[in-house]
Amino acid sequence: MKTKITELLGIKYPILQGGMAWTSEACLAAAVSNAGGAGIIACGGRTAEWVREDIRKAKTLTDKPFGVNVMLMAPNVDEIVDVICEEKPAFVTLGAGNPVPYIKKFQEAGVKVIPVVPNVKLAQRIAAAGADAMVVEGMEAGGHIGKQTTMALMENVLPNVKDVPVLVAGGISDGRAIAAALLMGAEGVQMGSRFILTHECIAHPAAKEAIMKAVDTDSVTTGYSRNHGVRCLQNSFTKKYTEMEVSGVPTEKLMEVGAGTNKRGILEGDIENGTVMVGQSLNVLNDVLSCQEVMDRLIAEAKEAIERIKGIEF
Repeated sequence: MKTKITELLGIKYPILQGGMAWTSEACLAAAVSNAGGAGIIACGGRTAEWVREDIRKAKTLTDKPFGVNVMLMAPNVDEIVDVICEEKPAFVTLGAGNPVPYIKKFQEAGVKVIPVVPNVKLAQRIAAAGADAMVVEGMEAGGHIGKQTTMALMENVLPNVKDVPVLVAGGISDGRAIAAALLMGAEGVQMGSRFILTHECIAHPAAKEAIMKAVDTDSVTTGYSRNHGVRCLQNSFTKKYTEMEVSGVPTEKLMEVGAGTNKRGILEGDIENGTVMVGQSLNVLNDVLSCQEVMDRLIAEAKEAIERIKGIEF
């Protein structure tokens, strides 16, 4: 499968594994890259030295391209950026902040830059700033989200960004969704939740089980009224948090309450008092496979969907 993204990154399939805090580390990233996609190491909550060591670890596990996701609001972002420029993964994805000041520095170090954007205005600004590609991520994604749906972003962004390859993310959990994105004009997709349910992902077994048991109506968002929307599975914590949110508890207090809950849920397995951040397309997430098995299924499903479209008469 050849698109502008496969050519840009030197990968077999136009599929990036999303950067998920605590679970997107060297073993998962390398496995996705070995399977033909592009794996990503996530820096959220990590030290600069951890990032350095994990990049080096990934290089021992794969000779294929992989990337690093950087949360630009992190207090140690400048240290992490320096480490990435020194260690030189194939690319970075940049979110949760303004990526423009970092684009030139990464590119001068030989690292391709792929910001994650939530709207047309920022997409056009990123394109003008010289990004190598970009990801438009809809609110169906797990974790921190914006306010536009994936479909709306595709319709709004893809016709207005012509010179920079655009990937689509948010609720992309099977090959049919990949086919839909490609048919809309995207050059590839980024998907995270599907790769949580892999043998190579270090997410806690209880968190994986919770995802497999969940259905579409189990997906909720917290913090949306405070412009800090987070999508995760509904549980005791989200109910308590939402009660505090609607009752007018100050945002600073809410942030304190939410601190550490992602690690508690996805990594430590406390699926009632932590958060399990996962996308909205839950009903198709029902088995744990190897990354290679996931990739093979995704491509087969995408090919089948595209062939089905070819059979429609106009």
